[in-house]
Amino acid sequence: MDDVSYSVDLTQRLIRCPSVTPADAGALDVLVTELTALGFECTRLAFGDGDARIDNLFAWLGNKAASGTETKHFCFAGHTDVVPVGDADAWQFDPFSGTLDQGNIYGRGASDMKGGIAAFVGAVARLLARDSFDPAKGHAISLMITGDEEGDAVNGTVKMVEWVQEHGFVPDFCVVGEPTNPDAVGDVIKNGRRGSLSCQLTVEGAQGHVAYPHLADNPFARLLDMLAPVNSCELDGGNAFFDPSTANITSIDTNNPAGNVIPARAQARFNIRFNTEHTADSLIGWLEEHFTRVGGIWHADWRASAHPFLTEPGMLTDIMIAAISKVTGRDPQLSTSGGTSDARFITTLCPVAEFGLVGRTMHKVDEHTAIADIDVLSAIYENMLASYFEAA
Repeated sequence: MDDVSYSVDLTQRLIRCPSVTPADAGALDVLVTELTALGFECTRLAFGDGDARIDNLFAWLGNKAASGTETKHFCFAGHTDVVPVGDADAWQFDPFSGTLDQGNIYGRGASDMKGGIAAFVGAVARLLARDSFDPAKGHAISLMITGDEEGDAVNGTVKMVEWVQEHGFVPDFCVVGEPTNPDAVGDVIKNGRRGSLSCQLTVEGAQGHVAYPHLADNPFARLLDMLAPVNSCELDGGNAFFDPSTANITSIDTNNPAGNVIPARAQARFNIRFNTEHTADSLIGWLEEHFTRVGGIWHADWRASAHPFLTEPGMLTDIMIAAISKVTGRDPQLSTSGGTSDARFITTLCPVAEFGLVGRTMHKVDEHTAIADIDVLSAIYENMLASYFEAA
C-alpha cells in the first residue's frame, strides 16, 4: 500500500524511532522537522540528569505578541515514548518497522500514541490551508510532547506544565491524544481520571517455631486485619461522573522459605484507584487510623502517583462531541474509567480531555491500528480546531 496520507506516513516514520522510555531515538527530531515546516516555533526541553534525563518538545504556532490573555489557544498533548516490545520474535513484523498490512499499521506506538500525534499534525497541516486559523486574531496552537509518559512521569509533562506557566503559554483547552476508544474511533472521550494511591505496608513480629507460637509473635494476624478494608473491595458508591473507588492487594511477602518458622516480618502491597469522593490524604489518614487500632509495630510507605480530576461537560467537550459526530456519526460517551495519563498534570493549566485511537492492542505484541482510523482521527482533530477558531 504505497498511497497513504501524510498522517499515516508520519506515523510510520515515528514508529521507526525505537523510543522506548527514556530514549528519544530521533522521534522528536522527526516532529521538529515537520512542525517547523508548518511554521511552528519548536523549543526542546530537557529535564533531569543522567539516566533520568528526558527530552520533551513544546511547539507554538501563533503571534508571540498575542500570547497573553487575548489568545484563542488550543493545545494538543502527547508522548513519543513507548513501552518495551517484549518478545520481538513473537511479533509478525519488526516492532519498529511501521509495516502496513491488511489495512493496518503495525509497530510499537501505533495506537499509543504515535498515530494520535501524527493525526494531529496532519489536522493542523490541513487547517492552515483554510481560513479558520488567523494568528492576527490571536489564534494559537501548541503541542506539548513528552518522552516520559510511559516512565516515571517526573521529567516530562509535569515539568513542561511548569515551563508553560512560567513563559505565558497557558492554553484555553487541551486535548490529549491517548487511545481512548475501546472498539471504534468515536466511542469514548475521557473527561477525567481516577487517582492512584499505592502502599507498601510492613508489620513487625517476632520469629519463632510454629510448634511454640506463644514464644513468637506472628505478624500475619495483624497484617491481615490491617488489609481487610483494601482486599478487593469498593470504597464508595461512586458519583455522577465516577465509578466506585476500588482497592486491591497486589502482593504479600515474608521472604520465609521455612514451613515451620513464624516470620519476624510480613509485608504487603496494595493499590487504591479513587474518585473525587476522596483525596490521597484522606485515604492515608483513614487507613493509618485503622492500622493504629489494629496495633503492633507497623510502617506504611505511601505513593500517590495521581490525583483524581474531572473536566465537567462544557465548551471543550461540546466541541469534541460535535466534531466526532460530524465525522463518524457516533455519539461519544464521556468516561472517567481506566488508568492514569498526563492529563492529570495538564488539568492544573486548563480544561483537558482525552481522545485518540482504538486502544485494544496498546502495550501488546503486534500493536497496530487501522490505517483508516488515523485519517478519521485526523479529520476529527481538524474539525475540533476549525470549530474552536471559528466560534465567536
